[in-house]
Amino acid sequence: MQALIGLGSNLDHPSQRLISALRALQHLPGITLRQHSRLYTSAPVGPQDQPDYVNAVAEIDTALAPHSLLHTLQALELAAGRLRLRHWGERTLDLDILLVGNRAIDSDDLQVPHPQMTRRAFVLLPLLEICPHALLPDGTALSSFLGQVADQPISPLAELDRNALIE
Repeated sequence: MQALIGLGSNLDHPSQRLISALRALQHLPGITLRQHSRLYTSAPVGPQDQPDYVNAVAEIDTALAPHSLLHTLQALELAAGRLRLRHWGERTLDLDILLVGNRAIDSDDLQVPHPQMTRRAFVLLPLLEICPHALLPDGTALSSFLGQVADQPISPLAELDRNALIE
């Protein structure tokens, strides 16, 4: 099953954190990394007394059930030293399930599609870079939300080309 994963970091060499996370995704049982976006930088959402973020989106194929995928991603976050100190606060690594096939999931610990993805340029632009025709489970094109995030500054970084890590 196809899944799209959002990656973000703004602490302790964030670009390297994302590169390491992408490499780790390649080697997890039940997961095949298909492609990833370039890295992007953007201002934080929420508290402004934190560094800018580096973000990317990865497309994977997975044999894992959505909740098993969530737990696997959370284990990667913990291995990277993830602490949840405050809502929308700084972090060494954040991995979010954005979409899982055309499924909609609404449970206490997992919501798919990710509830904020259509409101965030740092999610939409990298996602549409690798999946320009991506749809929400209801058939709405994700590209239709670009106008709503046009005022959110986001810039590509030159240090990782698209698909640079795919083996």
